Amino acid sequence: MTVDGGETDLWLEVMGPLRVRRSGVELDPGPRQQRLVLALLLADAGRTVPVGEIVDALWEEPPAHAVNVVQRHIGGLRRLLEPGLAARSTGRWIASDPAGYRLLATAEQLDLLRFRALVRRGAAAERAGHVEEALSHYVEALPLWRGACGSMPELPSQQPAVFGAVDRECVDLVRRTADLAHRGCAVRLVLPALRRATELHPLDEALHAQFLGTLSADGKQAEAIAVYQDICRRLAEELDVGPGAQLRQAYATVLRAGGPPPTPGLPGPRRRPHDAATTRARAARLPVPAQLPQDPPRVVGRDEELRRGLDALDGPDGSPAAVPILAVDGLPGIGKTTFAVHLAHRLSAAYPDGQLHVDMRGFAPDGPTDPGEAVRGFLTALGLPAAEVPAALQARVGLYRSALAGRRVLVLVDNVRDAEQARHLVPGAPGCAVLVTGRGRLTALATGFGARLVNLDVLSPAQSRELVASRVGVARTPAGRHAVDQVAQRCGGLPLALAAVAAHAPPPTGDALDSQVREAFSWSYRLLSPRARRLFRLLPVHPGPGIAAPAVACLLGASAAEARALVGELVRAGLLVERGAGRYDSHDLIRAYAHELSVEAEPEAVRREALGRLADHYRQPDLVSLR
Repeated sequence: MTVDGGETDLWLEVMGPLRVRRSGVELDPGPRQQRLVLALLLADAGRTVPVGEIVDALWEEPPAHAVNVVQRHIGGLRRLLEPGLAARSTGRWIASDPAGYRLLATAEQLDLLRFRALVRRGAAAERAGHVEEALSHYVEALPLWRGACGSMPELPSQQPAVFGAVDRECVDLVRRTADLAHRGCAVRLVLPALRRATELHPLDEALHAQFLGTLSADGKQAEAIAVYQDICRRLAEELDVGPGAQLRQAYATVLRAGGPPPTPGLPGPRRRPHDAATTRARAARLPVPAQLPQDPPRVVGRDEELRRGLDALDGPDGSPAAVPILAVDGLPGIGKTTFAVHLAHRLSAAYPDGQLHVDMRGFAPDGPTDPGEAVRGFLTALGLPAAEVPAALQARVGLYRSALAGRRVLVLVDNVRDAEQARHLVPGAPGCAVLVTGRGRLTALATGFGARLVNLDVLSPAQSRELVASRVGVARTPAGRHAVDQVAQRCGGLPLALAAVAAHAPPPTGDALDSQVREAFSWSYRLLSPRARRLFRLLPVHPGPGIAAPAVACLLGASAAEARALVGELVRAGLLVERGAGRYDSHDLIRAYAHELSVEAEPEAVRREALGRLADHYRQPDLVSLR
């Protein structure tokens, strides 16, 4: 378009990254503050923006010359929009009055004004009952929104409220257009805008529910399932909550959908009823993976946990959106893998279409297994040629979940570092089940996916003796029984230590820190941050069996906030356990390992200083009175 006098056309964009174009050539809007002033004027086009609002947007604590700086930026913008403008002239684009400044662009020059004009036309058509016409105006308006209003890396963290108001206009139109698109079988037209809206509002459950329904209506069930898993993870990690009823219902609708979406004007395909015979016939044509490791000959002391696992995973519970998940956690060497493999073998008959297994090596020195590679392995085990596995992770996950739809497969995901490592391996449709193990509590799987959590504790003395006897035979003499008791006591009920000592028999030595046990602990230790490693090495300085967070802060010479963060890191690594409200302890063998590291790496003077800080801490009057 042109303006008076044949001047070349100007186009301004604020509904996304800030842009200024003249004759198709992009111009530099200037330095950070000048760009922000322009974005404010564009987002508030047609309204006078008070100088005070501009000052507040530019500075948290305005300088004495703030108004002069604003005037200088306005002058720079006037010359940018109208080259050759005489000094001190206002020009045609930015008007000034005693209150502030106002942009004088029209819908032919500013994306926001064009967007609003199209929305007004669409709303008028919608009120008149002309759905297709309304939809055409809305669909024309939506591409003008390219992202967060005025987005630029140099914007302040507290962005002006007007930017959020523009974004809400756009998201409201997305919701409205999606509703009309469903009625008119034109859902594909609104998908790009829905994607942008969910990226801008990653925790908006209602918006994501609408996105799931639109993806499903367009035949994109795999992508819809992946979107649902993503928002569940974010809700768990950022808000510590699970999906609400609206989002769960949308997901259930996705899972019930089958076949391609109907073509407008044509009847949809007739869906065959899903029954056991159909499932068996299809399964007979597909590979049946059997990837479980060998079943341990005997599992000692886990009867209650096995019962809970069987209750949780012994076949689908009939819920349309249920994928039963059992998440097992416990400290290093507690026997999580042994327990999980044994439980998986007990469950295998309930999952006749196969059992998948992967070791995620969450704490391995050479790094964990990449989830994308784990999915690749599962896809090839399910019969997909390696050359046909997609390169992108989300494409692999979608294909993996599609391959499991309608099948009864048990998935064992062993030794994850955290829930993030496991979430891509969770099937999307009911019928399958997942068994996950990790050292830290996998709360995000519970809040995001409804997983049942099981913690494995140390064995009792009687169970410890039973485990040793199962490896070396029952002691026949008093001396032999005494040796077994000594082993049980020294190993503190830790199955890995008991098994390692029993492997050295006869006679069992009761060596408290076998090399296998030390290696298991070292995997967790090496993944700690430097400060958390130092805290772990200093913890043996504390003389008592348990320590509170304030004492940890004094021991390390750290702030209370840092101490809490480091204690949390040790808990997640399985090297520390919360025994009571605010008090932490570790297994005797872990303390022995920490003591070894302390002696090796911490000078005696450093340990004495730490002990001195602890003594000063416990001499405080309020602590002395509590003794």
